[in-house]
Amino acid sequence: MAAVNGNCFWPRYWLPPHFTGRSHKLVIPPESPDKKFVLIVGDSHLRAIVDGVVQMPEEPFSFGVMSTPGAAASALRTEVLNAVLPRVPDAVCLLAPSNNLTASRTIDEASVDYVNLLRTIRSRWPNVFVVDFPPRLNCEVSYQDLLRQEYHRVSARMGVKYFSAVEYFPHTQPELWSRDGVHLSDDQGMGILVQLLWSAAMKEFETPPPAPRVSPRPSPPVRTFSPKLVVTGEAPAPRSPDPFQWQLASHGHKTSQPGERSQSPPQTRIAQQAEESSFPLNPVWFSSTVLDAMEEVSPSNLSSPVDYQPSPRHKRVI
Repeated sequence: MAAVNGNCFWPRYWLPPHFTGRSHKLVIPPESPDKKFVLIVGDSHLRAIVDGVVQMPEEPFSFGVMSTPGAAASALRTEVLNAVLPRVPDAVCLLAPSNNLTASRTIDEASVDYVNLLRTIRSRWPNVFVVDFPPRLNCEVSYQDLLRQEYHRVSARMGVKYFSAVEYFPHTQPELWSRDGVHLSDDQGMGILVQLLWSAAMKEFETPPPAPRVSPRPSPPVRTFSPKLVVTGEAPAPRSPDPFQWQLASHGHKTSQPGERSQSPPQTRIAQQAEESSFPLNPVWFSSTVLDAMEEVSPSNLSSPVDYQPSPRHKRVI
């Protein structure tokens, strides 16, 4: 069966096995202990690789390829179940099955087949990753996008890496496809696909950078608080030790202390009290008898009470 683009040929030794009734071919490279063995599973997009028309970049991998042309997810699952490998692959790369665009009646039906395929592959070889299928020119773009989104969603839910491919095959470059609009051209389109497969394998095996060591932060010291009694309100004035002593309340002047005797005569002290008081005082007139009694208790410098000449009486202003 000649390929549509004329540069790929399906040899006659592709015999239909009894498992699916489809042509099937499995190529396993010689063992290379210093290389990672990666098995690629897919449909007719891989036929140019298994026939040796397009070469896979090798270093640092050794690629095996299993191709089943025309197979949807359910047929690929049957081939995986019955595949006999001489050794266990380090990883399996699944090329997302694009034939479910026509084999499945709905996206949900294609999703169920895809889930079963992934579970079967992982049951045999746990390290699995998926590369998106190349877009087609003969199928509605929106429907292809819906199938891709479903494949991606299922892969993420199952913890399988899914590598996108659609952006590498723009529809503005028809030379990337063969004449049927389904398969890729061997000279250009397949060159991009093998690079995507190789790049996905590199990302699958790349060692993630170690997580930065975070030194434990010392816990802040615990602050202790001592209870503090706060009393609000006016503090009472201290009492004089002698209840018969009194002090002058003045503003900005020194007050006499209890026990101190003033050296000024009573008349002078009264005048000073009037000046030092912060509130007005009314003049008080004492008789000679009262002044004589005061002089006996606290003698003044005056020779006689008669020497005191009171100032004229002030008139009260109302």
